Amino acid sequence: MTPDLLARAIQEFFAGTRGGVVIEDAQVIFNLESAQYSISSERGKCLLHLWSSERNIVRQVMDADLKNGQLRLSVRGFAQARPHELVISGNGDRRAPAAKQAARARYARFLERILYREFSGWTLDRQRLATSMDLERSFSPVYARGLLRKGRSALAVLGVGQEESRGSVDAALTFGLLWLESCREREAGRTLVQGLRLYVPRRTSDTLRLRMAHLNRNLAQLQLCELDEGDESSTEIDCADHGNIDTRLVRYADPARIQAQFQDSIQKILAAVPRSEIVVLSPAQISFRLHGLEFAQTRRQATPGSFSMEDEIVFGVAGFSSRLTPENQPVFHDFANVVMQTRDLQGDHRDPLWRMYPERWLESLVVKDVTALDSRLEPAWVYSQVPAFSASDRAMIDVLACTRAGRLAVIELKADEDIHLPLQGLDYWARVHWHHQRGEFQQYGYFSGRELSSKAPLLCLAAPSLRVHPSVDTVLRYFSPAIEWTLAGLDERWREGIKVVFRKSADVNHHGN
Repeated sequence: MTPDLLARAIQEFFAGTRGGVVIEDAQVIFNLESAQYSISSERGKCLLHLWSSERNIVRQVMDADLKNGQLRLSVRGFAQARPHELVISGNGDRRAPAAKQAARARYARFLERILYREFSGWTLDRQRLATSMDLERSFSPVYARGLLRKGRSALAVLGVGQEESRGSVDAALTFGLLWLESCREREAGRTLVQGLRLYVPRRTSDTLRLRMAHLNRNLAQLQLCELDEGDESSTEIDCADHGNIDTRLVRYADPARIQAQFQDSIQKILAAVPRSEIVVLSPAQISFRLHGLEFAQTRRQATPGSFSMEDEIVFGVAGFSSRLTPENQPVFHDFANVVMQTRDLQGDHRDPLWRMYPERWLESLVVKDVTALDSRLEPAWVYSQVPAFSASDRAMIDVLACTRAGRLAVIELKADEDIHLPLQGLDYWARVHWHHQRGEFQQYGYFSGRELSSKAPLLCLAAPSLRVHPSVDTVLRYFSPAIEWTLAGLDERWREGIKVVFRKSADVNHHGN
């Protein structure tokens, strides 16, 4: 096939499937329900670019074969001589759509039995839980939902089964709050919908418990239950008890001291890409970026056969990488020129390099001028990609800053529409609040010498104004009054400079700076 025909075949396959997974080296590397993609056929090559919050790859497509609902691609990575196979399956979790639908229907009937057992004297609206798709209200078939009634009182119910992904479980609260709001609007003036009861599989409630602990219980009764589908047991989780959070900070690595140790490597990179952003990843590793796009790293490692250390420079993007040697210096400089020409305001907006990592591009601009986002913030104290780990993830807080009055501020950024923006920001706010209460930021080297306010952190959510999901306002209304949040809508031309075109805030009558 020609590159144009390959690109068309891949585009048509993606257009015809609502979900799917991408498999490479026998591993599922992307779920197409959350990943994004672009396809180009330029310079005589068909390039497939896939990216998500977890990873980013570009593959040159050599050939394609559609068989049994799977698109099998022969692809080649950067600096790879031999092609290998990449499989795109149209069945999102490797189950046929009919199998997924049947499993969700079984879960809904199971949850109905649990509800009638736990709520004697209550009736289920329309006698069934719904599992249908409702795009207008953002309801997914992943979740079984319904309304329990007793007299003029009602309770919204939403559950997710054990066969669904952990990401779907963690996202259940967003959809639960939207379902609660939908029920309240529908029943307004007839029935009092008291609150939400959320059901999740056994041992999966940690993230949801933390989030629900910081919601406003004066607005709704919020209940969280774990279900064991094996013995049909149900356990209610105490969301008020959040004294212990599964999180730990990583010590701040002083950039000036570490960069001094890598001066030779830094000078080589800056000579090729003068506008490079230098980001310290660890005491032994530095990243070089242009508008948030990492194009090179330098690593300190032991010299084979001796006790001395040497710096190794690796260059490339999105899974394409090569060690910099005297022999491939011309290749590196050609690559650097392509990066500079493409990763530029005047670059080709269709090029994968220009479109790659939009949130990191946005983050790089915020870090350079955080006051453009909020004039209260102090430019001298801004940290990006702060590691705050738990046992189940390696979360990175987008930006951590403080106001001129010394109050911490958590900044969560999105370059594209994301229904989960509020609760993801709440995750990081809760972790920062927990560590701050224990004085750990300064113990770990952050804000050294700066007196910090004892007040709870601010939470700033920011996204391009036309890409703020309509449900964001609904979810934010349920936040605890103790959280002072701000939602900043940015000018769509944010790459030209951060400009806030609208700002919404919590009731701040009882807050200060």
